[in-house]
Amino acid sequence: MSEDEIERLQAENIKLRKINAALMSRVERAMDQPSNAFGLFEVAITLDKTVRRRTAELQAALRSVEGANEALTKAKAQAEQASAFKSSFLAFVSHDLLQPLNAARLNLSTLTEAAPSAEVNRFARQIDLALTSLEDLIRTLLDMSKLDAGAMRPEMASVALERILAPLRAEFAPIASARGLKLTIRPSPAHVRTDPLLLKRILQNLINNALRYTRRGGVLVGARMRGEAIRVEIRDTGPGIPPDRREAIFEEFQREGGPGDGGFGLGLSIVRRLSQALDHRIDLVSRLGAGSTFAIELPAAQTAEIVSPPASVALPSSLGGVQGADILVIENGRPVAMAMQSLLERWGCRVQVAASPGEARAAAERDAPDLVIADYHLDDGALGFDAIDAVQRQIGGVVPACIVTADPSPAVTAAATARGLEILRKPVKPAQLRSLMAYLLA
Repeated sequence: MSEDEIERLQAENIKLRKINAALMSRVERAMDQPSNAFGLFEVAITLDKTVRRRTAELQAALRSVEGANEALTKAKAQAEQASAFKSSFLAFVSHDLLQPLNAARLNLSTLTEAAPSAEVNRFARQIDLALTSLEDLIRTLLDMSKLDAGAMRPEMASVALERILAPLRAEFAPIASARGLKLTIRPSPAHVRTDPLLLKRILQNLINNALRYTRRGGVLVGARMRGEAIRVEIRDTGPGIPPDRREAIFEEFQREGGPGDGGFGLGLSIVRRLSQALDHRIDLVSRLGAGSTFAIELPAAQTAEIVSPPASVALPSSLGGVQGADILVIENGRPVAMAMQSLLERWGCRVQVAASPGEARAAAERDAPDLVIADYHLDDGALGFDAIDAVQRQIGGVVPACIVTADPSPAVTAAATARGLEILRKPVKPAQLRSLMAYLLA
């Protein structure tokens, strides 16, 4: 190697040393500054470790939440199943309890007609009051089960308020008279937006509650405009409600007065829950010793979508229109069928009894009936509608008929209405039955 080449290599080596020294100096300065790229690299590594740890913790938490949601979903399904079972159980039990109540009412009416006397009538009234209390309890429990299960859904419509008030006037006038009270339900031309069946149930409970706790004076029911709403007020001259009890009385099994006042403390609980379902406001104003006023506010409507049904034909004091009629009773419960047959025969009717559509058809073949009274639920899943259809096919024409049922559902009412059939709820009140029979036979 020549001297020139050696000198050139030495010069390059010195140059490289200087470059290396400059680079080392820069690296050392960079390591002393936290905001530099190397520091950021270290921070990134630390953050990555933290993110990984947090992600693992979050995944564990999510697995825990998923497990909890699974348990909640299972618990909800079990609760819904239990609620549905309770509703079905109460519906069946209510039907089975109303059946003997129905037989008891019919037999009681037959007894009072067979052995009329002041003493018999007095005991009959006491028995009737006991049966009415039991019937109210059963229907209230059924309403509560439907509310709990969410099966009671309002069917809102515009309706004439008088369509609801008029039947209440007829229903409670005899009760008020028997207790020596004056009941005034003022007519109203107003139209309201509500579910008429549920509103009637609310007003029934409020009027019944007012009559139960009023000893002297009476009860006044009236409606008036209040802004855009119609306010229906139920005023009584009872003892009033203490301020500390005005919220509690709307809870279940709460009532004022002593054990002899009757009731089960469920009526106002139903009122509150139904009013909440309808989104109708309930107010209470009360003064001790001066009475109470319950009020419900309803949205006003311009016209009625539901028109009032024609008024029932009044029954004359005699049995004209009923006596001598051929009646076919379709009832699968033997005690009820026997009680119905006995009562109708006391009224001078000729009665055939059938327990199924087939038996009803055979009875119609023997003697065409003037009127059919059919239970709604028959054996083997058959319905009263099926039995009535079988009778009409047998005689080749239409025969007046009514359905008797303990089923309070609107679907049953709608089905009967669609077929042009009248409907009676169990337990049947003999006076209502006789009036309806006279109307249908006319």
